[in-house]
Formats: sequence, C-alpha cells, structure tokens
Amino acid sequence: MHRTYRNHLMPLLPPTVKLGQTDQSTEAGDVARKPLSKDEVAALCGEPPEETHGHYFQQTMLRIKDPRRSLPFYTTVLGMRLLRQFDFSGGEFSLFFMGYKPKDEIPTDDHASAHYALSTHSTIELTHNWGTENDESQYHNGNREPRGFGHIGIVVPDVEKACERFEKLGVPFIKKPNEGKMKNLAFVCDPDGYWIEIFNPTHVSNSI
Repeated sequence: MHRTYRNHLMPLLPPTVKLGQTDQSTEAGDVARKPLSKDEVAALCGEPPEETHGHYFQQTMLRIKDPRRSLPFYTTVLGMRLLRQFDFSGGEFSLFFMGYKPKDEIPTDDHASAHYALSTHSTIELTHNWGTENDESQYHNGNREPRGFGHIGIVVPDVEKACERFEKLGVPFIKKPNEGKMKNLAFVCDPDGYWIEIFNPTHVSNSI
C-alpha cells in the first residue's frame, strides 16, 4: 500500500485494526477465514472526503474482439443503445459507449453526443482494437485463473422471462435462474466470454 495512503488511513482506524494483517489465531500455517466485522469496515470506509464531491461512476471498459458480434449482443439481446462511437485512426481502435438511455435523450450533434456519452451515468465502453476480429487471440474474462474481474450486472423486471428469451436467442449460460445455491438470478456470457449477472433487486434482497 502506498505510504501516503496508509498514513492517511491510520488515524481513522481503531487500535485493533492494522492494515495488511491477517488473523493467525488458528494453528500454525492455517489462516482463519472470516468476514471483516462491521466496525472494521466502517473504520476502513469512513465518509467520502469533501474533495471528492462531484465524483461519480461513469463507465466500465471491456475490450471486444469483433464489434460485428458484440454490438448486436449489447443492443438487440440486452437492450442497450449505442450512445456514441469514437474512432482513433492514430491508435487504430474504436470506442463504443453503450447504455440504457431513452432515444430522445441522446443528442445527434457530434459535440453534444460526445459530451453526453462521456458524462451520463452507468455506461459500458466497448473497446475494439482494429484487426483483433481476424486473429486467434482471446481476452481474459477475469473468471479463469488467475481470477480478477468478475462480471457486470443487468437488472430485469422478470428473470425467468428474460432468461427464456436469452435461451431462445442462443445466449450461453454460466448459471440459469434455478441452478446453484442462489436462486432467481442467472449469469450469461457476451461474445467475448465476459460474465453478465441477470437479476431482479427485489428477489435478490429478499433472499439475502
């Protein structure tokens, strides 16, 4: 951890909380597995600094190999709209900003649409490096070893109905709604293998 960041946090932590320390209370070589206490989490999080007022979450970037496969998936299958396309000939790549936005809210003017795509909340930035659709490479989806990135999540009114439609469209499933320990939610794959959780917040919150 960066020293300045660590020093900034230390005054916020109770005496029992030490950054980077694991619980060694079990037998030698065996580290106890347990969640952080609510007190420790509260101490680690605290209140957002005043200097971060105005910050907000705007985009998640996913690299895609073939926009001819990915764009129809995110629009026709998932129901998003293309907010704006940016092409960069110097770097030989394109960005496609996608989101769940009303059609009449999306500007048609070039400058206005660029600002809209880069400022509206909760977008997916699909990045296509030109030519990758023609090679045999594969992007790491975060769920193969070594694991990292997990998934994005899409809220739907009816999970069963949405998944019935996905199945008819040939969308690959990682988990169907009634499989596994957690019911009423599903995981599907996009054309590059990224996982997408399909859920209804009412059902999930009632089961936790």
